[in-house]
Amino acid sequence: MPGQPAGHHGAAPFPDADLMYIVDLLAPPERDTYFRIRQFLQSSVRQASIEYWNREEFPFGLLADLGKHGLGALQLDGSSTLFKGLMYVELARADVSLSALAGIHNELILGMVSELGSGEQKARWLPGLKSFRHLGAFALTEPDHGSDIAGGLETSARLEGGEWVINGAKRWIGAATIADFALVWARDVADGEIKGFIVETDRPGYTATKISNKIGLRIMQNADIVLADVRIPADNLLPGATSFSRTNELLRDSRAWVGWQGAGIQLAAFDVARAYALSRRQFGRELAGFQLVQQQLADMLGNASASLALMAQLARIQQEGKLEMVQAAMAKATVTRLARATVAMGRSLLGGNGISSDYEMGKLFGDAEILYTYEGSYEINSLIVGRAVTGKSAFH
Repeated sequence: MPGQPAGHHGAAPFPDADLMYIVDLLAPPERDTYFRIRQFLQSSVRQASIEYWNREEFPFGLLADLGKHGLGALQLDGSSTLFKGLMYVELARADVSLSALAGIHNELILGMVSELGSGEQKARWLPGLKSFRHLGAFALTEPDHGSDIAGGLETSARLEGGEWVINGAKRWIGAATIADFALVWARDVADGEIKGFIVETDRPGYTATKISNKIGLRIMQNADIVLADVRIPADNLLPGATSFSRTNELLRDSRAWVGWQGAGIQLAAFDVARAYALSRRQFGRELAGFQLVQQQLADMLGNASASLALMAQLARIQQEGKLEMVQAAMAKATVTRLARATVAMGRSLLGGNGISSDYEMGKLFGDAEILYTYEGSYEINSLIVGRAVTGKSAFH
C-alpha cells in the first residue's frame, strides 16, 4: 500500500511516492487493478522503453502487452475517472510516449468513434481498437495552424458522386505512419463546417512521413500527412462530428488527460533522482545525506504531490459532469509547468549523468518539453484561464 515504509526490505520509505494517499481514493477492486498494472509497467515497460526511445522506434510488442492489460479500452470499460487518470500517471511514469499513445487512443480515437460514430463504424473499428489490434491517428493540426486551428483549418472536403474528396496537409500527427486509419478534420466546402472523417491509411493519395530528430516523445511516431484527392465513401463521415462544437468537448477532456501525464513524469523523475541519490557516493558519503540534495528531492515530490492532488479534484468534478474548458486548461498549464521544473531539478541532481538517457533523466527531460507544448501550449491554456477569470479575451 502507498505510504507504508519499506525500510525493512532495504528500500526507501514511501516506495510509491504517494504521500497524500491519492491511490487510496480508489475503490478496492480498482486499487488492486492499479497495483497490478503498475507492477507490469514498471517491470516490463520502463527499462525496455529506453532503447526504443533512443532509436525513435515503435515497440509493437509492448503495445500488444498494453492491450492485454486492458489499457486500450480505458475509455469504455466503465472504470472511474480517477482510475483512468491514475492509469495515465503510471503509463507516463513508465514511458511518456506510450502514455501519449494510450491517451490519444482512448480519449480521441476510441472516444470519438464511440461517441460520434455510426453503428457500422463502431462495429467495424471498436473491437480492434479496444485490444490495440487497430490504431487510429487523430489528424487535426496543420503545418500552418496549431493554436488557431478552429478558425484557420484549411484541409477541405468536397462531396462528389457519393464520395468525399479530401485535400490538405496535417502535421505532428501521432501514430500516422502505423495507424489503420486517421480521423481527419476537414472543412466541408459546401457549408464551411469542420467535420470528422475516417480515412483508411491505405487509400490512394494518403501519405504519411515520419518526423525524425525530436528531442522528446521519440517513441511516438509523429508524422506529416499529405491528402491529395483522397476519396472515401460518403458514410466515412462521422455522423456526430458535423460541426466542431461537439468535438471540442472531447478535446477538453484530452487536455485534462495531459495533466495526468504531467503528474506521472514528475513521479518518474522523483523515482530516478531518489534512487540515484541513494546509490551515488561523493565526498565519501551517499548523495542522499546532503542537505541540498534532500531539499531538491522534497521540492520535486512536493510538486508531484500538488499535481496529483489537483488532478484528483479535477477527476471528481469531471465524474460529476462539471468539467469545463477553464478547469482543464488550468490543470494542463499548471501541472506541465510544475513538471518542467521538477524534471529540471532531477536533471540537475544527477549532474552530468542527467543529460544521458542511460540514466533515464535525460529521456524525461526531453519528454517534459513536449508535455509543456502539446494539447494546447502553456501560453494558450493560460490565456483560456485568464479569459475566464477576467471576462476579457486576449486572443486576437
